[in-house]
Amino acid sequence: MRQQENYNELHAFLLVAQESSFTKAAVKLGISQSALSRSIKLLEQRLGLQLFTRTTRSLSLTQAGEQLFVTAEQSFGSLDRKLDGLKHLRETPAGLVRISAGQYAIDKVLLPKLAKFKQLYPDIELELISDTALSDIVSTQFDAGVRFGSLVTEGMISVRIDYDEEIAVVGSPDYFNEFGLPKTPMDLNDHNCLGYRFMSGGMYHWDFMVDGQPYKLKTQGQWVFSTDYSVIDAAKRGLGIGYVPIDMIKNELKNGKLIHILREFSHTFSGFHLYYPHHNVSPALRAVIDALKLK
Repeated sequence: MRQQENYNELHAFLLVAQESSFTKAAVKLGISQSALSRSIKLLEQRLGLQLFTRTTRSLSLTQAGEQLFVTAEQSFGSLDRKLDGLKHLRETPAGLVRISAGQYAIDKVLLPKLAKFKQLYPDIELELISDTALSDIVSTQFDAGVRFGSLVTEGMISVRIDYDEEIAVVGSPDYFNEFGLPKTPMDLNDHNCLGYRFMSGGMYHWDFMVDGQPYKLKTQGQWVFSTDYSVIDAAKRGLGIGYVPIDMIKNELKNGKLIHILREFSHTFSGFHLYYPHHNVSPALRAVIDALKLK
């Protein structure tokens, strides 16, 4: 394998060639002239070429030095332009923003609030990736994630983007006519509950408030899904009792396809929050945060 080039020495060579002086180049680099001379000598030894012709009064490039100078000047010039482009990104909302969220959060909050980005920020690209695995957004290279407030990972910065969300226990009229109505959360142990499994593998346990205290129920049933949409569809088909955000089923409750039970035990989650790992965010992500945050 070819040895990695020492770009500090190449940059030092470029400055000496541009200034035609070790003294002036050393001042610009903030090092001693002797240290600069050693750096150039190491570069020449590694290349096996003499780069400068030096006398007591003059300094000039050899033929090999001229060729290296052209290459180094072009390469460092290109790098400088690329770095200037990055500075532009810090100042102007542009580039890719990747957000991990559940499909319901995407449909309810992200898409409606970000729909005008094409007109407002034409240089911002958005990736809204449906994810129920509660993935680590840092290791999976997302810029931000969306979860209910109580589920945001400790140490993350979070911004509320939606109001609190009530979760409803629902079933079809046919199901309750056949199996009866549960009176308490504990009665659900005798019913076919529609499970929800995260893509990470864990099952979601249902949350209730019993006698003013949080109560978590590990349900059981014949059917398990990974999206609330599938749970709702299965509940409407009479396959069991579902546990879903009430905002998702307003029409079904209105038209009688689903019945809301155990209301007095309902649990309310602390709305959707956008979360991200640090305060130093890009202008593009800042524009997304400003557009999503609850006013």
